[in-house]
Formats: sequence, structure tokens, C-alpha cells
Amino acid sequence: MKLWQKNGTDTAEVDRFTVGRDREMDIYLAQADVLGSLAHTRMLETIGLLTPEELADVQRELKAIYREMQQGTFRIEEDVEDIHSEVELLLTRRIGDSGKKIHSGRSRNDQVLVDLRIYLRREIYNIVTQVQCLFHTLQQLAERHRGVLMPGYTHLQIAMPSSFGLWFGAFAEGLVDDLTMMEAAYRICNKNPLGSAAGYGSSFPLNREMTTELLGFDTLSYNVVYAQMGRGKTERVLAQAMSSLAATLNKLATDNCLFLSQNFAFISYPPELTTGSSIMPHKKNPDVWELMRSKCNRLMALPNEIAMMTTNLPTGYFRDLQLLKEVLFPAIQTLKECLSMADYMLQHIEVHTHILDDPKYDYLFSVEVVNKLVLSGVPFREAYRRVGLDIENGTYRPSREAHHTHAGSIGNLCLDKVDALMAAVLKKFDFERFLTAEEELTRG
Repeated sequence: MKLWQKNGTDTAEVDRFTVGRDREMDIYLAQADVLGSLAHTRMLETIGLLTPEELADVQRELKAIYREMQQGTFRIEEDVEDIHSEVELLLTRRIGDSGKKIHSGRSRNDQVLVDLRIYLRREIYNIVTQVQCLFHTLQQLAERHRGVLMPGYTHLQIAMPSSFGLWFGAFAEGLVDDLTMMEAAYRICNKNPLGSAAGYGSSFPLNREMTTELLGFDTLSYNVVYAQMGRGKTERVLAQAMSSLAATLNKLATDNCLFLSQNFAFISYPPELTTGSSIMPHKKNPDVWELMRSKCNRLMALPNEIAMMTTNLPTGYFRDLQLLKEVLFPAIQTLKECLSMADYMLQHIEVHTHILDDPKYDYLFSVEVVNKLVLSGVPFREAYRRVGLDIENGTYRPSREAHHTHAGSIGNLCLDKVDALMAAVLKKFDFERFLTAEEELTRG
């Protein structure tokens, strides 16, 4: 029996097609669904749709179901359509008709909307926490290897001196911008759609401000039609922030694959973090980074996939939106796995020193020689011409020192400034508001 059915008849073929992977995906939303119901039923009691005694029964059993979810013993039964139906069914079995009242003033439309917002903001919190760990690892590596020079490239051609401090620090600062995008996604996500019902409000005098406060949302989605329009938009904006993080990880993975190869030989990893060949005993393949690179390519395609699934939908709810869970939820898990693995790998990276002793890197310092002439009074174009002719004539002799002191250069990484930028971004999230609200809702 489904929430929307008037009798028990059903068609198995239609059921299989329309339900699809919803039971599987709704497990992700299980705890969020109970949190939404805990807040909603407390509000229903204040407007007379639940008695104090009914509320006490409902709250007690909802909290019991929530603990079962935390312990991993909760399941959505095979003949139950979704998480909303399962929770209501369990309540009705345990406390009788009071369980049937929890849907008053709600549609599954706004119920799944609030579940998504609650679930996604928690996942944003988890992602941000992991990004912080990776950021600190990169900053520590930048500080530790600030004086170790390495080649810088343009067009994959030897260009100018760089350093491992610059290389690690570049990815750390990149994460600051990525979290700036994630903070924007969090602001859009952390709005309460509950009370929009099927998208056109309710004739019940719902106290939407109360549920907003109870659930720890920043504010509510005021216009009930726009609250429904947020389905798809919220997922797409979050996917865009995820794709930004994926792009950073993708470049980090690509560099690691290059630098680990014998032709570069800039870094190495313990044997247990690489893989071998079935016929070539010398191989140490960067499989972790290669898989991460490919996974991140898929993540970067996620915003477009979501956009194509929601393009040309008129105002209102459509079943098309159900499929968004199937692409977004596994993608979130993939991103978290990549963040965790990148941090783990970097904690075991070995940086090779004295890379630039190889004569093939002599030309890396040509700009340094040009600049030294300029500082002695030679016009830049003349200095450039002289060094260029020396290179052509084979008389070029490099000075293997890099004298870079300006902000953000080899000799002035500004790691403290980047730390401050990250701290400022993290402060904007204000996760404590919803974390405290959820703890208070489930207490007891």
C-alpha cells in the first residue's frame, strides 16, 4: 500500500519501473526524514492537529526509529514505496492511528525537499571537514619543502624554476576557492521548504518559521512555488561546487601520475601505495591517482548531467526529479572517497631533492640570467637577446639560484595569508546552528 493509494491494487510492472532504485537511494535520506518529521509534528501540536499525548507517542517512536537508523538496523521493506511510507508505516504499527496523522499539512513533494536539504547540508559539512584535512596536509608539505626547487613547465616544456612549496601551496589555495563555491551551495541548500506541500501551500495554519528554527535552517524558502522550483536547482548548484573540488583533485592526480614516472622522477611513494605489473617486475603504477583522475572527470560532468535531466521542466513537481538522487548521492560518496584518498597518499609522498642538478634543466634558469643583466642596467630586450644568442651559440652558463621574493613566489609563499583565507571561508558556514538543532531534536 502506498501513501497515495485509495485501495490495495497495483501493477507490478509499473511499480518496478516507477519505484526503480528509490528504496536504495532513500536509505541515504532516512535520518533526514525522521528529523523533518520530529520538527513537523512538534509544529502540528501547536496548531491543534496533534494532542500533547499523541505528540509524546510520535516523538518517542520517531526517536526510536532514528536510533535504529544510526545503529544500521533500519530497512525499507520490499513492498513499501519509499522512506516516507516506511516511517509512517512503522509509527502506525507501533502507536496506532496517531502515526497516520504525521502527514497532515505535508505532501511527499515538500517532505522529500526537506529531506534532501537536511541530507545535503550534512554531506556538505562532511565534505568541508575532509577538505580541511587535505588543506592542512598540503600546507604542511608546502612549508616542509619550501626550499626544494623543481622545474616549472608551460606547454609541457621546461620553463622557469618552481618549488615543491609552490606546488603543494597552489593546491591548498585552490581549495579555498573551491570552498567558497561550496559555501554558496550551502547557503542555497540551508533553506526550509517544509510547508510548501505539493507546491501551492496548505489551508492548515502551518507555522513554517517554527520548523525553520527547529531544524536549524538559516531561513525558509518563502514562496511555496519557488520552494518546489528549488528541486533540481539545489542539486545542480551543489554539483557545480563538487565539480570545482573535483577539478582541483583531478589536476593534483594528473601531476602525481606525471611526477611519479621515470621520465620525471620528482616524487615516489612506498611500494604498498602503488601497483605492479603481471609481467614487468620493475613497475610501480600510480593506480590510485589514475582512478582518482577518472572519477573526478565524471564528477566534473555531474552539473551538466543534472542540468540535462531538469531542462525544460515546467513549474511544479515531476517524477523526472526522482532520478537526480541516483546520480547525485553516489557522486557525493565518490568525492568523499577521493578527498580521503588524496590526503592519505600525500601523507606518504617522498619528494626528491636535487632534481635540478641534471644538465637538462640548465635552461630553466635563463630568465634568472636575463633578470640579473637587467638589474645591472642592461635594457630587458637587449638582455633577452644576449641570453638567447648565448643559448644558440652554446656559451650559456646558468646561475642555478632563484631570487624570488615577491608575495606568492618561491621565496615568499604567504602560507599564513592562505591559512587566513581558509579560516575566513570556513567561518561563513556556521555549521554549529544545524548541528545543535539536530542534536536537540533527537535528544531523549
